[in-house]
Amino acid sequence: MDIDFYRDDARTVEAARGPVWRYDERKCCGVNFNSFFVASRYDQCHEAFRDYRREAEQIVAALGLDRSAVVLDMGCGTGAFAIPAAPYYRKIHAVDIAQAMLGRARRKAKKAGVTNIEFHRGGFLTYEHTDSPVDAVVSVLTLHHLPDFWKLVGLHRLASMLRPDGRLYLLDVVFSFDIGGYECCVERFIEKRSGPTGPARRGAAQTHVRDEYSTCSWIMEGLLDRAGFQIDDADYKDDFLAAYVCTRKPEMRRTESLTLAGQQLR
Repeated sequence: MDIDFYRDDARTVEAARGPVWRYDERKCCGVNFNSFFVASRYDQCHEAFRDYRREAEQIVAALGLDRSAVVLDMGCGTGAFAIPAAPYYRKIHAVDIAQAMLGRARRKAKKAGVTNIEFHRGGFLTYEHTDSPVDAVVSVLTLHHLPDFWKLVGLHRLASMLRPDGRLYLLDVVFSFDIGGYECCVERFIEKRSGPTGPARRGAAQTHVRDEYSTCSWIMEGLLDRAGFQIDDADYKDDFLAAYVCTRKPEMRRTESLTLAGQQLR
């Protein structure tokens, strides 16, 4: 199993080189998740304000699939969704661009005795899905690592990996506040993310706003539509987080060229 994993990783590294004009999703745009130190501390930090199991159960309920389903977790991190969700599905493809995060997820799955997760190194722009189309794609707090054009490319690629009428659950940092008061809203976001752990999380929140690529609600809705998704439910939890439950549009719309989608976006 380890040999297969590292062979897959080697193929992914080769594929990730790609054309020189493609955005390099391996590079750091904020917190360096390629750091083994960051990966080792990730769960300790996030479990201070997140309940992984509860989140996974909510996503499973929102998707409404049975135990025969196959799900792709794009940006799986340390397995926050994939590991607690594994008992609910036949198979989960867990994908992440950061080797350090993926390695930690594999160790956690092995320790938990979970055997129906296949791990792949890759991302929105580089992962090549060679299995049958999946029933659903889940992406939690990952898409904001890409600029908006590359978000569209990544979402379009995810749509191509789904079966007809397949589902997408997307949770990310999406700004829905009035731009006129953005300074106060950003400060509120940073304070909320800082929590009781103080300077470390405050610094991470400041880095997020300054260096990462969270977008606006109206842009995100447009990207999802043009990438080939029908938005069934959009839950703007506050001014900073949004959860979307989507269905892949019919085949005819899905095959629209990416060039046309890009023209429509302008």
